[in-house]
Amino acid sequence: MKGLIESMNRIKHHIILGDLEERKKVKIVVDGEEMEAMEGEMIAAALLANGRKQFRYTKRYHSPRGIYCGIGRCTDCIMTVNAIPNVRTCITPVENGMVIETQKGLGKWKRGGSCV
Repeated sequence: MKGLIESMNRIKHHIILGDLEERKKVKIVVDGEEMEAMEGEMIAAALLANGRKQFRYTKRYHSPRGIYCGIGRCTDCIMTVNAIPNVRTCITPVENGMVIETQKGLGKWKRGGSCV
């Protein structure tokens, strides 16, 4: 599997789906740390492949949350992406240069207001 990102936690061969297709590598920045991802994969998949499991903290109890449903129905995977809070990372594809931040509570717009 020449050219695949070997250091990440990825399933490279699936008994039903077959081999992981080779894709272009892109860079994303997560909480100030630069990471590699595969172009077009979902943000949550890229984070899991890089060992990130906590995506946000709840408003009331500040409990950590990560991916839960993986199909965009719940909000456990929401993060702030390119200064936009409440982005469901399990259904949002990675783009080169994306800036992703762990979301605390309801998130904040860069202009200072809280999300409702």
